[in-house]
Amino acid sequence: MSENVNGFFFAEPAMKEASNEESLPVNNYLEVTDALSRAIYMSVFIIDYQKRNFEYVSENPLFLCGNTPEEVKKMGYDFYFKYVQKSDADLLSKINRLGSEFYERIPAEERKYYTLSYDIHLLNNNKAILVNQKLTPLFLTDEGKIWKAMGVVSLSTNTDSGNITISRQGTNDYWWYDTQREMWRNEEKIKLTEREMDVLRYYAQGYTINKIAEKIFVSPDTIKFYRRKLFEKMQVSNISEALAFVTNNKLL
Repeated sequence: MSENVNGFFFAEPAMKEASNEESLPVNNYLEVTDALSRAIYMSVFIIDYQKRNFEYVSENPLFLCGNTPEEVKKMGYDFYFKYVQKSDADLLSKINRLGSEFYERIPAEERKYYTLSYDIHLLNNNKAILVNQKLTPLFLTDEGKIWKAMGVVSLSTNTDSGNITISRQGTNDYWWYDTQREMWRNEEKIKLTEREMDVLRYYAQGYTINKIAEKIFVSPDTIKFYRRKLFEKMQVSNISEALAFVTNNKLL
């Protein structure tokens, strides 16, 4: 394991030994995680911050970068040093620091409700692929430190790495990191109207503009208007990106 691992990738500082594995709130959580990974297209992993390794890595190929799950688990955090594009290595260290500082400001009893999201380039067969990675705590230590967390990896809907955000379950609030001013900004998630959601649902089902217009009793030009407004609101350039955006952000 590399010397730099201890201070890398949302790594928690030294803490007293966590509770016995057998005392976990859900003793079959790895089986549940495995079932989840089979049901979704995204890659899933579990990080143990005390042992500084991957406790679980799914067979979904996006995160594996050509390796098997067991090979990724064996590499541990060294996986990131090997497969994160060099230009994003410093960014990942920064995300580690920013995430740790943010979670330290949250009351311990609320930390499991927050999810960190960011985009990085992973090297797969020497090709850089921009992925979105979300991390949410699974278990905390007795001191309230993050012990284990689940990560979910999907293709990014953005064009550049970064895009660091933190959201809280059950609210429309989210925080995004302003890299220009080096500060977190609190905003509300995008809100879609019922008509905008109708348009997106029908697009997701493969309907054409004319068919969507028939379904909701408007003209094709009106559908094009809704689509253009959706693109502006989400800052995307096509319907595929829009559908990915609403999926990743739980808007639909």
